[in-house]
Amino acid sequence: MGSQERSKKNFHLWKKAILHFLICFVMGFFTGFAPISKPTGFSSHITVSPSTSYSPQLIELDVTGPTAGHNHSTETAVIEEEEEQEEEEKRDQREDSNQTKLLILITPISTRNKIRNALVTRLANTLKLVAKPLLWIVVEQQFDDDFEVSEILRKTGIMYRHVVSKGNFTDVDSETDHHRNLALIHIEQHRLSGIVHFVGLSNVYDLSFFDEIRTIETFGTWPVAKVYANKEEVRIEGPVCDSSEVVGWHLKRMRNMTETRPPLIHISSFAFNSSILWDPERWGRTSSLQDASQNSVKFVRDEVVEEETSLKGIPAQGCSKVLLWVSEG
Repeated sequence: MGSQERSKKNFHLWKKAILHFLICFVMGFFTGFAPISKPTGFSSHITVSPSTSYSPQLIELDVTGPTAGHNHSTETAVIEEEEEQEEEEKRDQREDSNQTKLLILITPISTRNKIRNALVTRLANTLKLVAKPLLWIVVEQQFDDDFEVSEILRKTGIMYRHVVSKGNFTDVDSETDHHRNLALIHIEQHRLSGIVHFVGLSNVYDLSFFDEIRTIETFGTWPVAKVYANKEEVRIEGPVCDSSEVVGWHLKRMRNMTETRPPLIHISSFAFNSSILWDPERWGRTSSLQDASQNSVKFVRDEVVEEETSLKGIPAQGCSKVLLWVSEG
Protein backbone atom coordinates (compact mmCIF):
# COMPACT_ATOMS: atom_id res chain seq x y z
CA MET A 1 0.00 0.00 0.00
CA GLY A 2 2.78 2.38 0.82
CA SER A 3 4.44 1.92 -2.57
CA GLN A 4 1.23 2.61 -4.47
CA GLU A 5 0.67 5.85 -2.59
CA ARG A 6 4.23 6.99 -3.32
CA SER A 7 3.80 6.23 -7.03
CA LYS A 8 0.55 8.12 -7.16
CA LYS A 9 2.16 11.10 -5.40
CA ASN A 10 5.13 11.13 -7.81
CA PHE A 11 2.74 11.03 -10.78
CA HIS A 12 0.90 14.12 -9.52
CA LEU A 13 4.20 15.98 -9.08
CA TRP A 14 5.30 15.20 -12.64
CA LYS A 15 1.89 16.20 -13.94
CA LYS A 16 2.13 19.61 -12.21
CA ALA A 17 5.67 20.16 -13.52
CA ILE A 18 4.73 19.35 -17.11
CA LEU A 19 1.63 21.57 -16.89
CA HIS A 20 3.71 24.46 -15.50
CA PHE A 21 6.28 24.00 -18.29
CA LEU A 22 3.59 24.06 -20.99
CA ILE A 23 2.01 27.22 -19.55
CA CYS A 24 5.40 29.02 -19.51
CA PHE A 25 6.22 27.85 -23.05
CA VAL A 26 2.90 29.09 -24.46
CA MET A 27 3.24 32.47 -22.73
CA GLY A 28 6.81 32.87 -23.99
CA PHE A 29 5.81 31.86 -27.51
CA PHE A 30 3.04 34.46 -27.84
CA THR A 31 5.10 37.14 -26.06
CA GLY A 32 7.63 36.90 -28.93
CA PHE A 33 4.98 38.12 -31.39
CA ALA A 34 3.92 41.11 -29.29
CA PRO A 35 5.18 44.66 -30.44
CA ILE A 36 8.06 46.04 -28.43
CA SER A 37 7.26 49.38 -26.86
CA LYS A 38 9.93 52.07 -26.36
CA PRO A 39 11.25 52.54 -22.89
CA THR A 40 9.41 55.28 -21.15
CA GLY A 41 12.53 56.49 -19.40
CA PHE A 42 14.44 57.38 -22.65
CA SER A 43 13.60 59.13 -25.90
CA SER A 44 15.32 59.12 -29.32
CA HIS A 45 14.39 62.77 -29.83
CA ILE A 46 16.11 65.66 -28.13
CA THR A 47 13.76 68.37 -26.96
CA VAL A 48 15.21 71.81 -26.42
CA SER A 49 13.37 73.92 -23.97
CA PRO A 50 12.63 77.54 -24.91
CA SER A 51 15.08 78.71 -22.30
CA THR A 52 17.98 76.98 -24.11
CA SER A 53 17.11 78.13 -27.67
CA TYR A 54 19.80 80.16 -29.54
CA SER A 55 19.27 83.74 -30.56
CA PRO A 56 21.93 86.07 -32.00
CA GLN A 57 23.29 88.59 -29.58
CA LEU A 58 25.18 91.78 -30.08
CA ILE A 59 28.66 91.47 -28.64
CA GLU A 60 30.49 94.66 -27.85
CA LEU A 61 34.25 94.51 -28.09
CA ASP A 62 36.38 96.61 -25.82
CA VAL A 63 39.09 97.79 -28.23
CA THR A 64 41.13 99.07 -25.32
CA GLY A 65 41.03 95.78 -23.47
CA PRO A 66 43.72 93.11 -23.49
CA THR A 67 41.86 90.96 -26.04
CA ALA A 68 41.52 93.75 -28.61
CA GLY A 69 44.82 92.94 -30.28
CA HIS A 70 43.88 89.27 -30.58
CA ASN A 71 40.53 90.03 -32.21
CA HIS A 72 42.08 92.53 -34.59
CA SER A 73 44.81 90.12 -35.67
CA THR A 74 42.24 87.38 -36.22
CA GLU A 75 40.09 89.65 -38.37
CA THR A 76 43.18 90.79 -40.32
CA ALA A 77 44.22 87.20 -40.91
CA VAL A 78 40.75 86.37 -42.23
CA ILE A 79 40.83 89.37 -44.58
CA GLU A 80 44.30 88.47 -45.85
CA GLU A 81 43.21 84.88 -46.41
CA GLU A 82 40.17 86.06 -48.39
CA GLU A 83 42.38 88.36 -50.50
CA GLU A 84 44.80 85.50 -51.18
CA GLN A 85 41.89 83.30 -52.26
CA GLU A 86 40.62 86.03 -54.59
CA GLU A 87 44.08 86.48 -56.12
CA GLU A 88 44.42 82.72 -56.56
CA GLU A 89 41.02 82.57 -58.27
CA LYS A 90 42.03 85.42 -60.57
CA ARG A 91 45.28 83.63 -61.44
CA ASP A 92 43.36 80.44 -62.18
CA GLN A 93 40.98 82.40 -64.40
CA ARG A 94 43.89 83.99 -66.28
CA GLU A 95 45.54 80.60 -66.73
CA ASP A 96 42.30 79.10 -68.02
CA SER A 97 41.88 82.06 -70.37
CA ASN A 98 45.45 81.68 -71.65
CA GLN A 99 45.00 77.96 -72.21
CA THR A 100 41.95 78.59 -74.39
CA LYS A 101 43.53 81.49 -76.30
CA LEU A 102 43.77 80.80 -80.04
CA LEU A 103 47.25 80.76 -81.56
CA ILE A 104 47.31 82.03 -85.16
CA LEU A 105 50.53 80.97 -86.84
CA ILE A 106 51.41 82.42 -90.26
CA THR A 107 53.81 80.59 -92.57
CA PRO A 108 54.68 81.97 -96.02
CA ILE A 109 56.07 79.48 -98.54
CA SER A 110 58.27 80.46 -101.46
CA THR A 111 58.12 78.50 -104.69
CA ARG A 112 61.91 78.87 -104.89
CA ASN A 113 62.39 76.69 -101.84
CA LYS A 114 63.22 73.27 -103.29
CA ILE A 115 62.74 71.37 -100.02
CA ARG A 116 59.55 73.17 -98.95
CA ASN A 117 57.50 69.95 -98.77
CA ALA A 118 59.96 68.36 -96.35
CA LEU A 119 60.05 71.53 -94.21
CA VAL A 120 56.25 71.78 -94.16
CA THR A 121 56.06 68.16 -92.98
CA ARG A 122 58.66 68.75 -90.25
CA LEU A 123 56.96 71.92 -89.01
CA ALA A 124 53.56 70.17 -89.03
CA ASN A 125 54.97 67.43 -86.79
CA THR A 126 56.04 70.13 -84.31
CA LEU A 127 52.69 71.94 -84.36
CA LYS A 128 50.85 68.66 -83.71
CA LEU A 129 52.42 68.70 -80.24
CA VAL A 130 51.15 72.21 -79.41
CA ALA A 131 48.07 72.49 -77.22
CA LYS A 132 44.90 73.50 -79.02
CA PRO A 133 43.28 75.77 -80.07
CA LEU A 134 45.67 76.53 -82.92
CA LEU A 135 45.14 77.82 -86.45
CA TRP A 136 47.89 77.47 -89.05
CA ILE A 137 47.65 79.90 -91.97
CA VAL A 138 49.87 78.77 -94.86
CA VAL A 139 50.31 81.17 -97.80
CA GLU A 140 51.95 80.28 -101.09
CA GLN A 141 51.93 81.06 -104.76
CA GLN A 142 50.18 78.06 -106.22
CA PHE A 143 50.15 76.85 -109.79
CA ASP A 144 47.38 74.83 -111.43
CA ASP A 145 49.37 71.59 -111.41
CA ASP A 146 50.94 71.95 -107.91
CA PHE A 147 48.86 70.58 -105.03
CA GLU A 148 51.60 68.99 -102.94
CA VAL A 149 51.39 71.42 -100.01
CA SER A 150 47.59 71.11 -99.97
CA GLU A 151 47.90 67.32 -99.72
CA ILE A 152 50.38 67.59 -96.85
CA LEU A 153 48.16 70.02 -94.93
CA ARG A 154 45.11 67.79 -95.28
CA LYS A 155 46.96 64.89 -93.66
CA THR A 156 48.36 66.81 -90.68
CA GLY A 157 45.20 66.84 -88.55
CA ILE A 158 45.91 70.50 -87.71
CA MET A 159 43.27 73.20 -88.17
CA TYR A 160 44.59 75.27 -91.07
CA ARG A 161 43.77 77.83 -93.75
CA HIS A 162 45.53 77.56 -97.10
CA VAL A 163 45.71 81.01 -98.71
CA VAL A 164 46.76 81.12 -102.36
CA SER A 165 48.63 84.03 -103.88
CA LYS A 166 48.34 84.85 -107.57
CA GLY A 167 51.15 87.40 -107.61
CA ASN A 168 54.39 86.91 -109.49
CA PHE A 169 57.57 88.06 -107.75
CA THR A 170 61.22 88.01 -108.69
CA ASP A 171 62.46 88.83 -105.17
CA VAL A 172 62.05 86.29 -102.33
CA ASP A 173 61.72 88.91 -99.57
CA SER A 174 59.01 90.77 -101.47
CA GLU A 175 57.15 87.50 -102.05
CA THR A 176 57.23 86.43 -98.39
CA ASP A 177 56.16 89.89 -97.15
CA HIS A 178 53.30 89.85 -99.66
CA HIS A 179 52.21 86.45 -98.34
CA ARG A 180 52.33 87.68 -94.75
CA ASN A 181 50.20 90.67 -95.69
CA LEU A 182 47.64 88.38 -97.32
CA ALA A 183 47.45 86.35 -94.10
CA LEU A 184 46.94 89.49 -91.98
CA ILE A 185 44.19 90.67 -94.32
CA HIS A 186 42.53 87.26 -94.00
CA ILE A 187 42.67 87.52 -90.19
CA GLU A 188 41.29 91.04 -90.27
CA GLN A 189 38.43 90.33 -92.66
CA HIS A 190 37.31 87.23 -90.76
CA ARG A 191 37.88 88.75 -87.30
CA LEU A 192 40.01 85.82 -86.16
CA SER A 193 40.74 86.60 -82.53
CA GLY A 194 43.98 85.23 -81.09
CA ILE A 195 47.74 85.68 -80.75
CA VAL A 196 49.48 86.08 -84.13
CA HIS A 197 53.04 84.82 -84.72
CA PHE A 198 55.04 84.56 -87.96
CA VAL A 199 56.52 81.08 -88.27
CA GLY A 200 59.31 80.44 -90.74
CA LEU A 201 59.54 77.02 -92.38
CA SER A 202 62.99 76.42 -90.93
CA ASN A 203 62.17 77.61 -87.39
CA VAL A 204 62.93 75.25 -84.51
CA TYR A 205 60.93 75.63 -81.27
CA ASP A 206 61.01 74.67 -77.65
CA LEU A 207 57.38 73.59 -77.04
CA SER A 208 57.13 75.79 -73.94
CA PHE A 209 57.41 78.77 -76.31
CA PHE A 210 53.77 78.38 -77.38
CA ASP A 211 52.58 78.38 -73.76
CA GLU A 212 54.55 81.56 -73.16
CA ILE A 213 53.09 83.54 -76.07
CA ARG A 214 49.54 82.66 -74.98
CA THR A 215 50.12 85.00 -72.01
CA ILE A 216 50.49 88.01 -74.32
CA GLU A 217 47.81 90.68 -73.95
CA THR A 218 48.85 93.11 -76.70
CA PHE A 219 52.47 92.72 -77.86
CA GLY A 220 55.23 90.30 -76.90
CA THR A 221 58.86 89.79 -77.89
CA TRP A 222 61.71 87.39 -77.05
CA PRO A 223 65.33 86.58 -77.92
CA VAL A 224 65.99 84.60 -81.09
CA ALA A 225 69.00 82.41 -81.83
CA LYS A 226 70.06 82.98 -85.43
CA VAL A 227 71.83 79.93 -86.79
CA TYR A 228 74.29 80.59 -89.63
CA ALA A 229 75.04 77.13 -91.03
CA ASN A 230 77.54 78.34 -93.61
CA LYS A 231 79.51 80.33 -91.04
CA GLU A 232 79.03 77.71 -88.33
CA GLU A 233 77.96 80.26 -85.75
CA VAL A 234 74.96 81.28 -83.67
CA ARG A 235 74.01 84.85 -82.76
CA ILE A 236 71.46 85.88 -80.16
CA GLU A 237 69.30 88.90 -80.97
CA GLY A 238 66.30 90.35 -79.26
CA PRO A 239 65.11 92.42 -76.31
CA VAL A 240 66.98 93.35 -73.15
CA CYS A 241 64.56 92.84 -70.26
CA ASP A 242 64.11 93.64 -66.60
CA SER A 243 61.81 90.81 -65.57
CA SER A 244 59.12 91.01 -68.30
CA GLU A 245 59.73 94.72 -69.03
CA VAL A 246 61.64 95.49 -72.22
CA VAL A 247 64.31 98.11 -71.54
CA GLY A 248 66.35 97.89 -74.74
CA TRP A 249 67.41 95.84 -77.75
CA HIS A 250 70.39 93.73 -78.65
CA LEU A 251 70.41 93.63 -82.46
CA LYS A 252 73.09 93.22 -85.07
CA ARG A 253 71.54 95.58 -87.60
CA MET A 254 70.73 98.75 -85.70
CA ARG A 255 69.62 101.78 -87.64
CA ASN A 256 71.42 105.07 -87.30
CA MET A 257 71.04 106.13 -83.66
CA THR A 258 70.10 109.65 -84.75
CA GLU A 259 67.03 108.32 -86.57
CA THR A 260 63.68 108.28 -84.80
CA ARG A 261 62.52 105.10 -86.52
CA PRO A 262 62.35 101.95 -84.37
CA PRO A 263 64.98 99.21 -84.76
CA LEU A 264 64.37 96.46 -87.28
CA ILE A 265 63.61 93.27 -85.35
CA HIS A 266 63.38 89.76 -86.77
CA ILE A 267 59.97 88.80 -88.15
CA SER A 268 59.77 85.74 -85.87
CA SER A 269 60.84 87.55 -82.70
CA PHE A 270 57.44 89.01 -81.78
CA ALA A 271 53.72 88.22 -81.53
CA PHE A 272 50.63 90.35 -81.06
CA ASN A 273 46.93 90.24 -80.33
CA SER A 274 45.03 90.07 -83.62
CA SER A 275 42.27 92.39 -82.40
CA ILE A 276 44.50 95.41 -83.06
CA LEU A 277 44.26 94.68 -86.79
CA TRP A 278 40.73 96.06 -86.99
CA ASP A 279 41.42 99.16 -84.89
CA PRO A 280 42.08 101.83 -87.57
CA GLU A 281 42.79 104.67 -85.12
CA ARG A 282 45.46 102.67 -83.35
CA TRP A 283 47.18 101.91 -86.63
CA GLY A 284 46.78 105.35 -88.17
CA ARG A 285 44.64 103.96 -90.97
CA THR A 286 41.63 105.49 -92.65
CA SER A 287 39.87 102.14 -93.02
CA SER A 288 39.90 98.87 -91.08
CA LEU A 289 39.88 96.75 -94.24
CA GLN A 290 43.16 96.82 -96.13
CA ASP A 291 44.31 95.53 -99.49
CA ALA A 292 47.48 93.62 -100.27
CA SER A 293 49.28 96.74 -101.49
CA GLN A 294 49.52 98.09 -97.92
CA ASN A 295 52.37 96.77 -95.85
CA SER A 296 50.67 95.58 -92.67
CA VAL A 297 53.80 93.68 -91.66
CA LYS A 298 55.78 96.93 -91.50
CA PHE A 299 53.08 98.50 -89.33
CA VAL A 300 53.21 95.55 -86.96
CA ARG A 301 57.00 95.58 -86.73
CA ASP A 302 57.15 99.28 -85.95
CA GLU A 303 54.23 99.16 -83.52
CA VAL A 304 55.82 96.37 -81.49
CA VAL A 305 58.91 98.38 -80.52
CA GLU A 306 57.02 101.67 -80.14
CA GLU A 307 54.43 100.29 -77.70
CA GLU A 308 56.79 100.06 -74.73
CA THR A 309 54.07 100.03 -72.09
CA SER A 310 52.18 97.18 -73.81
CA LEU A 311 55.25 95.16 -74.78
CA LYS A 312 55.88 92.02 -72.75
CA GLY A 313 59.26 90.31 -72.64
CA ILE A 314 59.24 86.50 -72.88
CA PRO A 315 60.10 84.50 -70.88
CA ALA A 316 59.26 86.65 -67.87
CA GLN A 317 62.56 85.84 -66.12
CA GLY A 318 64.43 88.65 -67.85
CA CYS A 319 64.07 87.22 -71.38
CA SER A 320 67.09 85.10 -70.48
CA LYS A 321 66.07 81.85 -72.15
CA VAL A 322 66.15 81.07 -75.88
CA LEU A 323 63.05 79.18 -77.01
CA LEU A 324 63.34 79.75 -80.77
CA TRP A 325 66.07 79.09 -83.35
CA VAL A 326 65.89 80.41 -86.92
CA SER A 327 68.05 79.48 -89.86
CA GLU A 328 69.84 82.30 -91.65
CA GLY A 329 71.48 80.21 -94.35
